[in-house]
This record gives sequence, C-alpha cells and structure tokens, in this order.
Amino acid sequence: MQSFLKPLDAEEEDRQLQLLQQGDPDARRTLIEHNLRLVAHIVKKYNLPEKDLDDCISIGTIGLIKAIDTFQPNKGIRLATYASRCIDNEILMMLRGNRKQSREISLSEPIGSDKEGNEITLLDIIEVENKDLDEKLFLNEDISRLKECLSHCLTTREREILCYRYGLFGYQEITQREIADYFQISRSYVSRIEKKALRKLRECFSD
Repeated sequence: MQSFLKPLDAEEEDRQLQLLQQGDPDARRTLIEHNLRLVAHIVKKYNLPEKDLDDCISIGTIGLIKAIDTFQPNKGIRLATYASRCIDNEILMMLRGNRKQSREISLSEPIGSDKEGNEITLLDIIEVENKDLDEKLFLNEDISRLKECLSHCLTTREREILCYRYGLFGYQEITQREIADYFQISRSYVSRIEKKALRKLRECFSD
C-alpha cells in the first residue's frame, strides 16, 4: 500500500478548514491529501485481498472528498470522526453492491438441463409469489405508518441505527458490529439502542 502524508495537527487543520469555508481550492486539496492515511487505515480493517485494495482506497477516497465538501465545523465534531463515517459508508456500499452483483450472476448461471436439453438456471426454479392488491394496500399503509413512527417516536440515532440494521428506506443493511464501527460505539450499546427503538416502535404502532 502506498505511503501517505501525515495528518495535520489540530491548529493547522482548523486553519485549512477556515480557508476552505472561504472557497480556497488549495485548502481543499491539502485536507484531502493529509487525510488519505485515514482512508488507508479504514480499508485495512476489511481484510480485503491485495488485488482489491487499490479499488477500495479509491472508493474510500470518494467518501473522504464527500466528507470534506460537506463538513460543518460548527457541529462540534472533528473532521476525522465525520470523515471516518463517510469513508466507511462508501466502502460498505461498494462491498454490498459487489455481493449483490455476485448473487445476481450466480442466479443466472446454468445448474443443469431439462429433458429436452435446455439449460436450467436458479432463476427458472425460484417461485415468486405475487401478492394480491389488498395485501399491497395493507403493506403500503404499514410502510407509511412505520415512516411516521420513525420520525416522531425515535431519536435521530435510534432511527439511523434501525435503518442501517434492517436496510430500511434505501439504507444499506449492515451488522451490529459494522454499525458500532460507523458510530464509534460498542456493539453492546448498539444492541441496547436497537432493542429500545424497536420497543418504542411497537408502542407507537399499537396506539
């Protein structure tokens, strides 16, 4: 893995962020270059094959750039913390996209042939049950109710953790361990938040 520039000290980082807020393109480049080491550090924890490291660093760098472009110093969070979340998110989306693509390819691969010699794939034998109109209407009502409860009875962190945990509303489904790494908290704490949030949702639905 290539070498990277050392991180900026806190004082210099704050100065560069101020320049960035003023639209200085050199400050943006400096912040990116001196935080590439963070990308490499995060990539290492995924234990990827050597051949995938460069691609993963490229994707992580996209997350870093997004973080620097959207970072708000007045939110009371350090750039490295915010950037770590953005980098992790980009990498996880890439990895899950690759796994999804692998599953789709495998479903299309032939697994045998019928009596007439025609190839049969997994897609040919998977049964897809079509829900009737009433079921779809009830499902849509439940989804609307869920969105309402998520917005009104949960905190922002509880809502985000449930969305990540169960892949709700466009979020990528990830494990409790991955959520813990993303929010930089313990897995047991994630579990407690998840259980509490689910209990609050059940109470909301029963009202």
